[in-house]
Amino acid sequence: MEGNFDRADVPTVAASDLGFVLQLLIDQGQGLALLRGMNENEIREIENRIWAEFQGSRETRLAVALRFRALLDVFTCRRLKALFLDRGFRTLAAAASVAATRPLNVRFGFNPQRLLMALETMTAPALTSTWEEAALPLAA
Repeated sequence: MEGNFDRADVPTVAASDLGFVLQLLIDQGQGLALLRGMNENEIREIENRIWAEFQGSRETRLAVALRFRALLDVFTCRRLKALFLDRGFRTLAAAASVAATRPLNVRFGFNPQRLLMALETMTAPALTSTWEEAALPLAA
């Protein structure tokens, strides 16, 4: 029996599922794959490892592979690359979390601006109270 898979609405996956793929990249020394991109042979090698090593249903494996391809594609945008360079590797975990649950149409991919806004929010440095630190002592 062949399953029906809707490429216009790829099912969501757990963030840890996409984290598995990102960990595969790191283990292979390709932690900067989102920044520099990957050629088709490298992508297929990762997809083969997903099919061989990922524990999950066929639909989940397919959804993880499609979401990974879309994540690679959306990171070709200049602003997302700049955010990755500015915020570092914490962007990877945030990207996995966001890409796992965002609506995805295979033809159009992720919306770069919405992904950027979500990643900026998730990776923003903690705000400190600089007003109190910068205040001048008052004379009594």
